[in-house]
Amino acid sequence: MFSLKNGDMPLVLLFTLLSVGLCFTPTGFEERIDARAVRCKAQVLNVDDSQVVLTGMIRHGQQGVTLKMLDGPYEGEVVNSTNLLMGRMDIDKLFAQGDMALAVITPDENNGMGMVVPQDHYRLDLEVFLLCLFAALLLIFGGWTGAKALLSFVFTGLVLWKALVPLMLRGYDPVLLSLGIVTLLTAAIIFLVAGFTRKGLSAFLGAFLGVASSCLLSIYFTDALRLHGAVMPFAETLLYSGYGHLDLTRIYSAAVFLAASGAVMDLGMDVSASLEEVTAENPNMTFFEAAKSGIRVGRAVVGTMTTTLLLAYSGGFVTLMMAFMAQGVPAANFFNMIFVAAEVLKTLVGSFGLVLVAPFTAVTGAWIFTRKRKIRVSDSSGVPRGSARFVRSPSEAG
Repeated sequence: MFSLKNGDMPLVLLFTLLSVGLCFTPTGFEERIDARAVRCKAQVLNVDDSQVVLTGMIRHGQQGVTLKMLDGPYEGEVVNSTNLLMGRMDIDKLFAQGDMALAVITPDENNGMGMVVPQDHYRLDLEVFLLCLFAALLLIFGGWTGAKALLSFVFTGLVLWKALVPLMLRGYDPVLLSLGIVTLLTAAIIFLVAGFTRKGLSAFLGAFLGVASSCLLSIYFTDALRLHGAVMPFAETLLYSGYGHLDLTRIYSAAVFLAASGAVMDLGMDVSASLEEVTAENPNMTFFEAAKSGIRVGRAVVGTMTTTLLLAYSGGFVTLMMAFMAQGVPAANFFNMIFVAAEVLKTLVGSFGLVLVAPFTAVTGAWIFTRKRKIRVSDSSGVPRGSARFVRSPSEAG
């Protein structure tokens, strides 16, 4: 199932080591949480809803919860705790008998069970199961290429959590930081999957130019539309947590092109791979013929990719659309709202990057794949073996 290529192994080993290193790299914010706190899985044995008050559709008050620890240093112990309800449906949780909860235990001075808080329903096991299922399907279907794609997936997630987020919190410019990290991830993902080939180089250059274009458009139109970063979820919470110095508007601008960068990479690779096949079949293609072929491929893919972005972003605020339609709000009022305008900007700027990456990749790929290289050949007709001439063979297209 796996066909290993020796040329891939140095990159695979490099990114494996980097991923392992990132796993054990502290973010620098761990000390904000009590280091003595213990997190474990707990079963809800009993609940007491006598102090839960229902006002309309909102619950507030407190719920009594009896928990049995299922793992960790306090395994087997039973404790009574309280689940506070804030009257917010987006963050409140209500337990029932038999539920599993993530319990956060703060030991007392004698290292016994001090304060126990049922943080939320326990979801980690199912999340790990989904990740393993995704990895298994990717490996079965993709083989060695799927393994490299899985490695790039893990590496990307670690870079975002261990590098991008902590550096933003430390006050580094969000736009420049995000552009640099996206460039790094684009190179890592594309060259890890495609190798250091002309296909990989073409896809990287096209994707980078597409992301850079989205970055410039995002900065300009964020200001032109008078948008600010407070439209993002938990933005105010971040400010009130002691990070009032952060520029939320720059963070929003960075988030716009960061969100579209994955689709841009995908399209760049599609066009580059198609150009590789076309020029391999017809090694005598000129630059303009190859560029036209790449643009035709790009046209076919762009139509569905832009719709993909529209559906992806729309799914995130479908309840907002429903709420305003239910109230009969006119379309002009709806699209003029700052929350909606922010999503419109994400969709259109991301689509701009997709539209531009196709011609960028077509032009750079055409130049790369149609270049002639000087190589040495032996001529059976008597031409000395040390002489050279320009040729382009199908094998050179890869």
